[in-house]
Amino acid sequence: MPASNAFRRSLAVIAALPLLSLAACGYGSEAKDDGAAQIAAGAKKTDGLDSVKIGYFGNLTHATALVGVQKGFFQKELGATTVKPAVFNAGPSEIEALNSGSIDIGWIGPSPAINGYTKSNGKSLKIIGGSASGGVKLVVNPEKIKSLKDVKGKRIATPQLGNTQDVAFLNWAAEQGWKIDAQSGKGDVTVVRTDNKITPDAYASGSVDGAWVPEPTASKLVAEGAKVLLDEATLWPDEKFVITNIIVRQGFLKDHPKAVEAVLKAAVETNKWINAHPDEAKAAANKQLAADSGKALPADILDPAWKSIRFTDDPLAATLGTEAEHAVKAGLLERPNLKGIYDLRILNKVLEAEGESPVDDAGLGSS
Repeated sequence: MPASNAFRRSLAVIAALPLLSLAACGYGSEAKDDGAAQIAAGAKKTDGLDSVKIGYFGNLTHATALVGVQKGFFQKELGATTVKPAVFNAGPSEIEALNSGSIDIGWIGPSPAINGYTKSNGKSLKIIGGSASGGVKLVVNPEKIKSLKDVKGKRIATPQLGNTQDVAFLNWAAEQGWKIDAQSGKGDVTVVRTDNKITPDAYASGSVDGAWVPEPTASKLVAEGAKVLLDEATLWPDEKFVITNIIVRQGFLKDHPKAVEAVLKAAVETNKWINAHPDEAKAAANKQLAADSGKALPADILDPAWKSIRFTDDPLAATLGTEAEHAVKAGLLERPNLKGIYDLRILNKVLEAEGESPVDDAGLGSS
């Protein structure tokens, strides 16, 4: 890339930072259903509710929500109760929205779910289902980093201090014997916390040498010339680890269990449809991304990103406990009491009705 172009992209990255900070103060933007979700004639409200507010990220790792909104699975199960989706850029803002009642149910990564639960002394949320596994990669500049050992001394982006990928990278770096101050990101590797939306520009400008990021950001970087150095799935037993959970506000779960059941039934139906129709599901997820952000993903980004994600109703609870241990070891979290963070009773009821096996809470469920 010519130096003048790199300089302009560097300025774009810097200019974007205050705007991103302002956006993070809000509760997410209202998503669009692109006309796909129509209320059936004669449908009745669920639990007497006018609406159910659902939050998710504009990431392919949240494709259960993207496809469920786009194809009308949620609206079908909720009847005349309107689905009101909202899109978020980061976990903390979604947790804040859940706590304030701005959303009722959300798709979110494990680290913000753990933080939200522990900071409220177990009173704010419950994890009620799984959604996705995988879809996280370490991608690097192949001219600067040719092997895993070459990561030492380089600048690696993660999405946010203490977020799921940040914790994973810090833990992996520690296993290499490298020392990094978790708060500042300084040490044998410099960790640069960068919003996923601007990480490709940061990479293209040379501000970072690589990134530990979820899809589709990883594949966007590959399109910029980066190479996949490590797929996080290879670090886990059976190559499975939780990347996206379904959470609910505890008050909403108590007051409106039928609505929660309807959303979970829709999520199970959506995952079944995604796994049975992967190409159609990929197109539906991309269509919803375009409706929410105004821009669809090109095929050279969408296709490889989609292949690395597994969609599952199982919350993979044992891996959540492991991820919490990683955050503790990194110094980002005091040892948490996660007992009660899961309530999988409604999900298992839905799975049983579908003839599916129940899922396990790894001893971290409600009594």
